[in-house]
Amino acid sequence: MTNSLKISRRNLLGATVGLMAAAGLNPKSAQAQAAASVTAPAAAPATPAAKPLPGYVSWKHADSMIVHTPTTIETKRSAIGSSIITPNDRLFIRNNLPAPSAADIGDVNAWQVNIEGVGKPQTLSIADLKQMGYETMATVLQCSGNGRGLFAGKPSGTKWQTGAAGCVMWAGVPVRAVIQALGGVATGMVYMTSTGGEKLPEGIDPNAVIVERSVPLAAMQDAMLAWEMNGEPMPLAHGGPLRLIVPGYSGVNNIKYIKRLAFTKEQTQAAIQKTGYRLSPVGEKGDPSQPAVWAMDAKSWVTSPAPDNGPVKAGALQIMGVAMGGSDDIAKVDVSLDGGKTWQAARLVGPDLGKYAWRQFVLATNLKAGQYDVSCRATTKAGVEQVAQSTENTGGYLNSGWVAHTIKIDVA
Repeated sequence: MTNSLKISRRNLLGATVGLMAAAGLNPKSAQAQAAASVTAPAAAPATPAAKPLPGYVSWKHADSMIVHTPTTIETKRSAIGSSIITPNDRLFIRNNLPAPSAADIGDVNAWQVNIEGVGKPQTLSIADLKQMGYETMATVLQCSGNGRGLFAGKPSGTKWQTGAAGCVMWAGVPVRAVIQALGGVATGMVYMTSTGGEKLPEGIDPNAVIVERSVPLAAMQDAMLAWEMNGEPMPLAHGGPLRLIVPGYSGVNNIKYIKRLAFTKEQTQAAIQKTGYRLSPVGEKGDPSQPAVWAMDAKSWVTSPAPDNGPVKAGALQIMGVAMGGSDDIAKVDVSLDGGKTWQAARLVGPDLGKYAWRQFVLATNLKAGQYDVSCRATTKAGVEQVAQSTENTGGYLNSGWVAHTIKIDVA
């Protein structure tokens, strides 16, 4: 596996435009520059060819991935696999800025993170962190926009279906252990604020593009500074050499290439927090008064059979999928074959890796020829049921509604 990354001007500009749009800024000038360098084709093909994997993730399983842009790559619904853990080469990619190169990183163990807002602020290397504790933890990693393409209003942005999510086993040191060793959180702090170590484009206000997020202080209790992903060193494409994992929170809060972990009284003024990733009413721009995109909801979707694989044979059929509880254990999953009119209890299968991981489910059924509207609905141990419909918002974030995730299966 290679962690090398070739950063082109076009890729950097494209990523910057995407971040500015997510942050509620006007990216028109950047879009114009990008468009000026592209020659329009004489005629659009009837069926566009699949885009190749960019070089920095050439180690991904190409047949399992959908390349939207160089920094937004989705896992095909049918490629999620039967293992509860999503393999590294099939895990989605969503980067707000291009990843640093291996040369930028240098000695992995020497990578440093500044810890601030504690009793004894310090700068710690990965080598230091490895002596402060060690845990493993499975969590669902899900892009905030996963399911955006299923909203009726089709909000702007990558039209993710279900493949901007995976279940990952992380290894590293709990944040609480580091903070305890440094004298605890300073008095009066309200948020945990983390800053990514991506190289920022020149000539732009850093606050407009920097990846820096604040989450409620309580999220610290289960957070982790991770240097391994699924038993391997953290790939550069996924935040290596060091990534903050905030279980139960959407992907943007799980900061890659973390260089600063601070406990603060206020939320960061970075655009990605101040105006970006807000649950803004449709047609309105992001505003600090609106809810931030933080915690994930109970959610489930069918992974097999996948509608893009064509009709299935009549007779015995196993309907499989995954269910997540956000920050709670999954208690049950129900499946409907008629779009939610009637429900049947599915069976939870595979290991239970904790409340932050997803559970697999299966419904054994026997279907005659015809078309079926297949829905699934998760319920947590706290009794929280997956919503029928999520409230649409400008950014298309946190779409967890089971109605939108209903699929049609043709049986022949």
